[in-house]
Amino acid sequence: MSDHKRRFRPRPQRNGFRPRNNSGQNSNGHFQSNGNGNVSRNNGSMTNPFNVEKTVQKYQQLAKDALISGETVLHENYLQHAEHFNRRLTELNVKPKEKKIENTSSPDSSKQQLIEKKK
Repeated sequence: MSDHKRRFRPRPQRNGFRPRNNSGQNSNGHFQSNGNGNVSRNNGSMTNPFNVEKTVQKYQQLAKDALISGETVLHENYLQHAEHFNRRLTELNVKPKEKKIENTSSPDSSKQQLIEKKK
């Protein structure tokens, strides 16, 4: 065997791996606030009703599985999570309807102002 040290060339990453940059966490592992009181966690968007609905279904399934296995406390916990996300889903579904009502009411009020000006 030779006494020469082997030198390895670093290979470029070909699999699309990108290291984490810890933008949402401090070095101590705590989440950072983005200024408005919300803690940022990069776990998907909870403003998309589709994602929230999937999360509700996930917790409902987990609750069923926990009940089947006899874990009543865990079952209740998962049901509470599902209920929370159900409230979030109804909140998200109400917001677009309110915007539509505001948008449709504002042109009507401007039409009424024009009619009053003509009189």
